[in-house]
Amino acid sequence: MAALAGAWPRRRPVLPLLVLLTCVLVVSVVCAVVLGAAHVPPTDVLRLIAAALSGGWIDSTDVPAYQIVWEVRLPRVLLAAVVGAGLAVVGVASQALVRNALADPFVLGVSSGASVGASAVIVFGVFAALGIYALSVAAFLGALGATVLVYLVARSGNGITPLRLVLTGTALAYGFSAVTTALVFLAPRGDAARSALFWLLGSLGGATWQSLPLAAAAVLGGCVYLLGNARRLDALATGDETAATLGVDPASLRRSLFVVCAAVTGCVVAVSGAIGFVGLMVPHLVRMVVGAGHRRVLAVAPLAGACLLIWVDLLARTLIAPRELPLGVLTAALGVPVFVWLMHRRGYVFGGS
Repeated sequence: MAALAGAWPRRRPVLPLLVLLTCVLVVSVVCAVVLGAAHVPPTDVLRLIAAALSGGWIDSTDVPAYQIVWEVRLPRVLLAAVVGAGLAVVGVASQALVRNALADPFVLGVSSGASVGASAVIVFGVFAALGIYALSVAAFLGALGATVLVYLVARSGNGITPLRLVLTGTALAYGFSAVTTALVFLAPRGDAARSALFWLLGSLGGATWQSLPLAAAAVLGGCVYLLGNARRLDALATGDETAATLGVDPASLRRSLFVVCAAVTGCVVAVSGAIGFVGLMVPHLVRMVVGAGHRRVLAVAPLAGACLLIWVDLLARTLIAPRELPLGVLTAALGVPVFVWLMHRRGYVFGGS
């Protein structure tokens, strides 16, 4: 990470970029609500949203469009923005946490643990009494269990070291993935196995207004905490010894980061499934533009991640409409070429020479 931090020393202005990305985000939200299998004109979209927010009346002929805009598309688009922002900001924090430029929000095994819980609901109907909340609750409990297990296994007399954390998270992720595969394989119904596989690759098809508040609160809280500790993250990225000389306790900070990253990732995965590459790709692209200082990266990354996932989700539901592609398929299709390009780009270092 130290090599990565020194690869882009120039300080680029952040405020104009934040204004630009905010405008892009607003336009992206409007476009994503307008476009789809059923086209709704932009003027109608704005009018129907205004009526919903103000409690105004709409004509009976507008009811189908109202249901599409307010009950289906808008919560889905907003959830895409929240999930994209969360994955991006946790990606930045995860790379600082383990001092590994290839780390992403799922390096702690949280996603694999959530997948076990979600698969149990989809395949065998666990927590069926919770109704529409069963999937999210089971996924979050699975993520929480994975987090506790990774922490207990990775902990040693010297605290949590980056190497032990990465190795433990990777090893347990394979174990959780094996359990998930077994659950899908033993599914009594073929459609249940298909649904489980679709969720494992990421989907926002189940987005509702009820699924937004917890995920949004977790992402907002994570962003505030990480921005408030941006200077400590800069110190941690230079190595434990250097951080200690700068007055930062690496072990304490790493524990806090572990909890924050796991909590945000768990809340996000519980409502969207496992969406790869966003938390890995966005931090590197942002560093190329604004430099490696964490305050600057953490200010820009959430907006960039939100915009990216909104458009990915729009493509997922329109490319082969009325069928829908898993989000992980598209993020991988975008992420692989981007990383190949970054590896061959002169002046950019992933974390080593």
